[in-house]
Amino acid sequence: MKTPPILTPIVLFLLFSLAKGVSPKCEGQEHGSTLKVFHVLSPCSPFRPSRAMSWEESVLQLEAKDQGRMQYLSSLVARRSIVPIASGRQITQSPTYIVKAKIGTPAQTLLLAMDTSNDAAWLPCTACVGCSTSTPFAPAKSTTFRTVRCASPRCKQVPNPTCGGSACAFNFTYGTSSVAANLVQDTVTLATDPVPAYTFGCIQKATGTSVPQQGLLGLGRGPLSLLAQTQKLYQSTFSYCLPSFKTLNFSGSLRLGPVAQPKRIKFTPLLKNPRRSSLYYVNLVAIRVGRRIVDIPPEALAFNPTTGAGTIFDSGTVFTRLVEPAYTAVRNEFRRRVAVGKKLTVTRLGGFDTCYTVPIVAPTITFMFSGMNVTLPPDNILIHSTVGSVTCLAMAAAPDNVNSVLNVIANMQQQNHRVLYDVPNSRLGVARELCT
Repeated sequence: MKTPPILTPIVLFLLFSLAKGVSPKCEGQEHGSTLKVFHVLSPCSPFRPSRAMSWEESVLQLEAKDQGRMQYLSSLVARRSIVPIASGRQITQSPTYIVKAKIGTPAQTLLLAMDTSNDAAWLPCTACVGCSTSTPFAPAKSTTFRTVRCASPRCKQVPNPTCGGSACAFNFTYGTSSVAANLVQDTVTLATDPVPAYTFGCIQKATGTSVPQQGLLGLGRGPLSLLAQTQKLYQSTFSYCLPSFKTLNFSGSLRLGPVAQPKRIKFTPLLKNPRRSSLYYVNLVAIRVGRRIVDIPPEALAFNPTTGAGTIFDSGTVFTRLVEPAYTAVRNEFRRRVAVGKKLTVTRLGGFDTCYTVPIVAPTITFMFSGMNVTLPPDNILIHSTVGSVTCLAMAAAPDNVNSVLNVIANMQQQNHRVLYDVPNSRLGVARELCT
């Protein structure tokens, strides 16, 4: 039996470039209020797997982790109360993009995952029982470290606060793990901007295996988020440009504040869901495949604050998920356009049901929002092995085990675009940009 070749996976093939002597620019000075953004599996990340995976393995692993992400997002939208620090069922996958932050005095460099659907920052601290990181934050080494007292209003903003002593502690669940943390403050430096007395969770104990090694930077809109704590500095405005999975230098950028944001960019209004005010809802009105607007039932795209239905932009989901009627309409038109004049066999790969084993010419897909259209080129809608043996439409319906009413515009579809979150003006902008 012939052994199948190990294919270069879409997000891991940079591992091979290291062996060839190609060194991506992992270090280097960050300027102003702009941070470098790295894929969690790039050579610049210590969280990449120790062994190379086949392309099929890597795609299936990412797709499986997206299922956990969808469960998490679905659990958020139905919740009546707004909880700023992770509570209840939590993300069961490593968030996809990371930035470097300096914490404490003198500064300790840590890697934090960007997450637009979470509010608070949290990170593993020294002496944490059950944390898997080899480089936790060491509070004892920082002269500016402080614990948050029980009497502080901040203590009321965390889930399940407990006050055995005078310090504020709290518990939350994260995937299959339970986590105990202290609410603390210290100076956090992002690029060249120090933010004194930044409030975050310092993890003391974690049981289970689903807590990711890196910390997390919450870019949502809640009271303990980066936006809320740096309102005077950054005016609740940020943008990012996510590098492609296939880029040799995996560095994109996170730009904080209104300065140097793109001037020529189209916007769509941000919608407010009081039940989950952190999520970035937008009004997706139609989807076009090629030149044809596909027939989607209006209720599949409609925004409904009561049920949580609608469309969000999310930095932690990898592949765009559409509710079943919307996905089926897009998929069927995509298949029809690809197969014009040809006899093609459609195959499956994990949760992807529109794959081909011969080269195809794919139509563009356009997301039509209120006031803004975003047309995706093939690189943003297709996943394919480097030897070209398998090509799949990189979108899917919500998993069967998730009663999801959310359409999620995910990070693969956002790659090589500048996505601007302008919260004061309640709008989100998208412009094409080469992110590396």
